[in-house]
Amino acid sequence: MKKGKWLLTTGACTLMAAALTACGPGEEDPSASNEEGSSGSNTLLVWEDIQKSEGITEAVEQFEQEHDVQIEVIEKGYAGQIEDLRLDGPSGSGPDVITVPHDQIGTAVTEGLLAELDVSDDVTSLYTEETMLSQMVDGKVYGLPKAVETTVLFYNKELVDENNLPETLEEWYDLSVDQTKDGQYGFLAKWDEVYYAQSVLGGYGGYVFPQDADGNYDVTDIGLNNEGAVEGGEYIQTFFKEGLFPAGIIGEQGINVLDSLFTEQKAAAVISGPWSFGPYAEAGVDYGVAPLPLLSNGENMSSFLGVKSYNVSSYSDNAELAQEFVEFLTNFENSKKRFEITQEVPPLVDLIDDPVVTENENAAAMAEQSLNASLTPNIPEMAEVWTPVDNALGLIATDRAEVQQALDEAVQTIDSQIQANHSR
Repeated sequence: MKKGKWLLTTGACTLMAAALTACGPGEEDPSASNEEGSSGSNTLLVWEDIQKSEGITEAVEQFEQEHDVQIEVIEKGYAGQIEDLRLDGPSGSGPDVITVPHDQIGTAVTEGLLAELDVSDDVTSLYTEETMLSQMVDGKVYGLPKAVETTVLFYNKELVDENNLPETLEEWYDLSVDQTKDGQYGFLAKWDEVYYAQSVLGGYGGYVFPQDADGNYDVTDIGLNNEGAVEGGEYIQTFFKEGLFPAGIIGEQGINVLDSLFTEQKAAAVISGPWSFGPYAEAGVDYGVAPLPLLSNGENMSSFLGVKSYNVSSYSDNAELAQEFVEFLTNFENSKKRFEITQEVPPLVDLIDDPVVTENENAAAMAEQSLNASLTPNIPEMAEVWTPVDNALGLIATDRAEVQQALDEAVQTIDSQIQANHSR
């Protein structure tokens, strides 16, 4: 399997992209593209993520002045923007630019919702290889990366000596054995869900689908029940069997229980993501952040790498201008400014070692863990993975099934659903 990596080199991707068109799905005349909006004015409508528009305010103003264009920015939850585009795009009220989680891109491209971008190697080489792969479908580019996220380790500085911080999962296990009593816990993780359990399954050699150099996935090869995945599953089961994880963190409300235990100073450490930076601080927890620890096999714990991107709607009447704006938003200067305001870690090669990132504990831990992360597959078939594996992990966590049996049945279900719903 190809592991996710932040490669600190440029020019890693060779990208072949066709010329950008402004036609929406079903339209046949690419000559309709121009820099005049459907209303006849030189405008762009941009959907930005919730509470993130401040990060691009200066860039918007500068682009407006340089291009004599008016830009309207509307905040929408980024995970739901593709769904909104399905409704607003055909009516002509949709955006020119949206921000999307990369694992929705494959489905969006299949549905014809995103415009292919005609970007040069000089542009694509700005970003880390893995994050550019997240924007590719069948070797074509459909967006530019704006930020990355993955899971990291949060620890309570009042409960753990940060000068003697455990470096391996075995050491966190030992700490948990010592501290788990009277409603107090050591290390906790939501390992009945594959999003979090990937840290162990992947670290021991499990994988979802292998990926080639062009970003294509082999969905006939599912590595979630291989020898490494089973070893990881058995290790996960140990924490539940020995009572080191409370039963309350299993199931849909489990993440709320985990968060509460940490914010109430009842857990020494938890695995979570950048969405917890603010809430944990607001709860008054004096926490530190570190990459995930080493496994017993000497490998780094893995994690899923998520990429947020700026993409151009295939319904845009200003697609050429919209692409230029996307390139502008994600260049070095504007990415650095956006990070300083939003704290979302930008995946630009030249920013990884910049002091603005390295001197920020949260961002530095996120960047380091990203080196060991695997890109969440961005293809429609990934939708068939989550529920079967979560169900298997739930059985493993509650000791209602042998690890091999549970994972075998999950993989069989995934394979059957892919054949039924994604025949090619």
